[in-house]
Amino acid sequence: MNKDETLKAVLSSDELPTLPTVASKIITLTAREDTTLSDIAALVSTDTALSAKVLKVSNSAFYSFAQQISSINQAVSILGINAVRSLVLSFSFLSMKGGKQKVQFDFEKFWKNSLAGAVASKLILERVKDADTEEIFICGLLQNLGELIIARTFPEEYEKVLSRVNDGQYDPLTAQEDTFGTTHPVIGYEVAKTWGFPEVLLLPILYHHDPLLYKGDNKKIAATCKASYLSDILISILYSDKPQEYHKRFRKEAKKLLGLKNTDLEYILNEVHTQVDQAGEYFGLRIKNTKSIQEILQEANIRLSLINLDFDQMNQELIQTKIELQNLTKELKEKNKILRNLANLDGLTEIYNHRYFQNSLDSEISRCIRNETEISLLLIDIDFFKKFNDNYGHQVGDFILKEFSRILKENIRKYDTLARYGGEEFTVILPDTSASDALAVAEKLRSVVDDFVFRDTKTNYHITASFGVATARPMTDDDFSKSNFINEADSALYDAKENGRNRVAIHTEKKKWYKF
Repeated sequence: MNKDETLKAVLSSDELPTLPTVASKIITLTAREDTTLSDIAALVSTDTALSAKVLKVSNSAFYSFAQQISSINQAVSILGINAVRSLVLSFSFLSMKGGKQKVQFDFEKFWKNSLAGAVASKLILERVKDADTEEIFICGLLQNLGELIIARTFPEEYEKVLSRVNDGQYDPLTAQEDTFGTTHPVIGYEVAKTWGFPEVLLLPILYHHDPLLYKGDNKKIAATCKASYLSDILISILYSDKPQEYHKRFRKEAKKLLGLKNTDLEYILNEVHTQVDQAGEYFGLRIKNTKSIQEILQEANIRLSLINLDFDQMNQELIQTKIELQNLTKELKEKNKILRNLANLDGLTEIYNHRYFQNSLDSEISRCIRNETEISLLLIDIDFFKKFNDNYGHQVGDFILKEFSRILKENIRKYDTLARYGGEEFTVILPDTSASDALAVAEKLRSVVDDFVFRDTKTNYHITASFGVATARPMTDDDFSKSNFINEADSALYDAKENGRNRVAIHTEKKKWYKF
């Protein structure tokens, strides 16, 4: 079978999967220049189940937005057209089932690997400075679309291809070329083209096995092709029987193609297994307890160390014993880490203490200087708390402090730092946050506290809090210092209290005060 025959058979096959109606229409809509946000929202809203899925992911740690997104209109407005398109296509792709013919192809494994590839692609490209990551998730998800097409269209022939690959006779692309006259990237590209996909989604499918074949001048497409290629290597560490080989290759290629640093690589390698499990939950796939890359490499090294032993020594008991010993070492390290964390936590509220706040602020300021970004700081004081303690007693006061800490923590992003500054004063570090966004966060927290009913076993209580906000860009602020930064937030807090409490005051770069 040659390439033309294969493509003709694929495109005319009854087994060729089709996009759901909403997904097909959203491709058409986003290709038009006159399409509005309202058009996209109206289309997605026609599918209730799909809308619910989009809202679920929009409000998850996948995006980590500070505010709750309650409607598709709001989701489209905040995420943008391309991001919503990617979510719709992701759910549509993951909903595709096997064809009419019974095949041995493991579709469940394919979906899990595809989702892992999407997560890995996103994780990789997010570490590239100034990279456009809007479409990377769906590109990573679709990169091996051609494999699904081949498995459904030519089930018997593809089983033979897989057997030859598993027997070590061929690598996958060579085996496909030998059998079909072409490979799955080309087939996936041609099918996606019939669906009307734009180039930014098409070309990464075509070039994800060799990104340097892309000769165009679109930097976004070039970076996406490279990230998709690297994601294939990264998930091979998770799911292949040669993790050390792929681990070494990933580190080398990631530095070469995208200029990633060792710190970037360590972050990616440490995070990927956790984010794959989380994505499985968000997108409705059963992916649980993915082993960390450290654990995978650890087990692989143990197996390698046993190769030269006598056969009788290479038994499961020895392997298990070594793994248990290493796990005990890991457990000891984790317990030591817990002890170190206890030194950073406030004993009453169980949030970070003043010591941790100071160290964390130093780290975030340094990161802002490296990335030339903004940082914001909130200082928070519970209004008239001494009088509250005098009226109700310290046990009630302690209850209020713990509950107050809890509701603050539940209403900030996971990477924001909440700490007890001292007494009834608290602080929140907001990395990569502008003055207007910090003001919105502070006002949200103030409103939540004001509306919250503090209930213990006997009585309901009501408190309010005052907020001081400061924002800085350490790289460009000539007179910036950490102490001045804290003082600015403290001065804003004082201004909020002086002007009636239960309000937010912000200190701006022009040293003007705005009270709310």
